[in-house]
Amino acid sequence: MSSTVLVVDDAAFMRMMIRDILAKEGYVIHEAVNGRDAVDKYEEIHPDLVTLDITMPEMNGLDALRLIRDGDPQARVLMVSAMGQQKMIVEALEAGAMDFLVKPFQPTKVLETVKKCLQTTPH
Repeated sequence: MSSTVLVVDDAAFMRMMIRDILAKEGYVIHEAVNGRDAVDKYEEIHPDLVTLDITMPEMNGLDALRLIRDGDPQARVLMVSAMGQQKMIVEALEAGAMDFLVKPFQPTKVLETVKKCLQTTPH
């Protein structure tokens, strides 16, 4: 059975990039446009993994991560950030994110990291 991934980013082209990379490998993709949308969609579909942008309007990725993990401590969340957001990445990892990707990213790195997250038990 294919793993389900919720791709969360306020930039449509970033969602499309991640979706294209993962869909080619057979992942089932759902999308959300901000943190609030991500929390709602997570509760609705319970994906196997969430790729979550850190900087978004309405609700940022850190707040969404905390709400998702509060509702489901086993949630697998992979943070996506721009260069220079190390402090927020550290905060996200402390809040329960499994790993992170830095934009711009290589398709092979995305696939590698997603596979690793899906094979790891959330902590």
